[in-house]
Amino acid sequence: MKEFDKTSHLFIILVFIVFIFFVYSLILFNLQVIHGDEFKVKSDTIKSQTNKISAQRGQIYDRNNNLPLVVNSDSFAVMITPGEIPRDRFDSVVSRLASFLEIPKSQIDSKIIKKSSYKTVEVKASVPFSKIAQIAENKTDLPGVSWQAKTTRNYVVTGSISHVVGYVGEITNEEIKQHYNEGYTLGQIIGKTGIEKQYDRLLQGTDGFESRTVDVHGHILADKPKIQPPVMGDKLVLTIDTRIQTLTEKALGNRVGAAVVLRPSDGEVLAMVSYPYYDQNIFSSDQSSAEYEKLRTTANQPMLNRVVNATYPPASTFKTIMSTAVLNEKTYSSDKKIECEGYIDYGGRRFKCHQKWGHGWMDLKHALAESCDVYYYTIGRDYLGVDKIAEYSRNFGFGKPTAIDLPSQAAGTVPDPAWKERRFHQKWLGGDTVNMSIGQGYTLVTPLHVADMIAMVCNEGTIYKPHILKEVRNSVTNELIEEVKKEVLCKANVEQNVWKEVQRDLRYVVTDGTPRLALANKTVKIAGKTGTGEVNNIKDEKHWHSWMACYAPYDAPVEEQVVVVVLVEAVNTWQWWAPYATNIIFQGIFANQTYEEAVDSLPYVKSYIRTLESGNSAGISRQE
Repeated sequence: MKEFDKTSHLFIILVFIVFIFFVYSLILFNLQVIHGDEFKVKSDTIKSQTNKISAQRGQIYDRNNNLPLVVNSDSFAVMITPGEIPRDRFDSVVSRLASFLEIPKSQIDSKIIKKSSYKTVEVKASVPFSKIAQIAENKTDLPGVSWQAKTTRNYVVTGSISHVVGYVGEITNEEIKQHYNEGYTLGQIIGKTGIEKQYDRLLQGTDGFESRTVDVHGHILADKPKIQPPVMGDKLVLTIDTRIQTLTEKALGNRVGAAVVLRPSDGEVLAMVSYPYYDQNIFSSDQSSAEYEKLRTTANQPMLNRVVNATYPPASTFKTIMSTAVLNEKTYSSDKKIECEGYIDYGGRRFKCHQKWGHGWMDLKHALAESCDVYYYTIGRDYLGVDKIAEYSRNFGFGKPTAIDLPSQAAGTVPDPAWKERRFHQKWLGGDTVNMSIGQGYTLVTPLHVADMIAMVCNEGTIYKPHILKEVRNSVTNELIEEVKKEVLCKANVEQNVWKEVQRDLRYVVTDGTPRLALANKTVKIAGKTGTGEVNNIKDEKHWHSWMACYAPYDAPVEEQVVVVVLVEAVNTWQWWAPYATNIIFQGIFANQTYEEAVDSLPYVKSYIRTLESGNSAGISRQE
């Protein structure tokens, strides 16, 4: 009986063991086979939590690489999630965080309503990066503490440089769609205009991360986090010379218009001014949306970069192309004269010269110097024709984008019979050719197109792509990563002796032509062409754009030459200011003077400014 009881007990124990084994087998089968993938994903998610550490945006410098145009204001927000802090360590964690942030512990305590809450609370904003680095290094001892980058772009140099540099803002849903395969995410800061947008990928840098192990409840385990530090965006060095930029800005003054200074030998832009302009720092404020709307709807469009995005009739600056064409085509001898009586009649219309009583007999050199419209009417209508004029215009880069490294730019217009048929469903008339011959009619260009035109004369047949980026450098070591090389944009098949004659004639314009007093300069020899573009306002009253397109020194190698183009829009009170502004810019560049010093060095310019300040500008007549 005792043996039976013993056997029974052993049997029961064995059955129990088998049952337990069977249950555990079912549980393991359920965990590993049926729900294995689910728990694996959850396990991977739980065991490694990663937080992004945003990279700082690269800085932007002027051409000398010693003056920052744009820097970052180190700004982060520090948050705390109370429920993630162990109860027995709560006070010590808060105290330590307060010491890092250099604020009273009570300031943090006042923001925490419930210690068990998993709702993240912002403790402090505008925290510098150095503090964030300290917190990151001690993250193991600071459970529940996190941070978020709030990058603030600080535009150190403002004013006219705003159109060049641009500004940044939070990425929009539309921009996310446009850049869906480039790694951009919601909430990210992105370039909106200018260089900030054009080279956004270089400026962005590479985000870092912080990865740590947590338990099944999401509580941080006691191990050191894995931190991959962010890599700051590249440093951009621009071609812009801030001294020349300021000089050009002051020379244009508070006149709606544009001015550009260009090196013809390589396409580097030394200054780019468009007035009115704006302060990019307003987009860092809480009122950025309202400020943007105000700028967008303001008369004279302060956000429009008139150097590259606004188009105008080139007016008499276009006679530079006409002179080149007639000389190269040999259709009319440069010393053969045409009589200007102040007008020509053609097709039932009278086309007037700006000199009402006429210039008399004019050869090419004197017609360019005096900007005789009748001479060029005749040349264009009778000896070149619309197709040749259009061909040479395109050879000089007109009618297509200048390819400058900015996000948007206008192509302008070079009209011809096919274009007019497409655009207006009308036939090309002889009067259209007459207007086109003096840069009026349908031809439209940007100030940068005109600068390229002068650059081609300097280079005797070549335009190099204008550009604003000079170098890309490492933000930490300043090591050179990339240097922008010059690149051919346009070439013209024109004989060298033609270029030499055009250069001499442009010099004669300045020494003996219409702008001889405005451009009188003992420091540097200037060559160039004036232009006065006729436009009608809403009352159908005639007004004029004032152009000046020049280069200097006339007698120097092209590597030492600088192109200056100034446009003053017709919306301003007529002052014929463009040639005076151009002279001030050249004087400031080559005498190494400020705007004020340059004006003092130019007696006629100084006297002219006094005339304007006295209120006598109304009596200034239209000139070419």
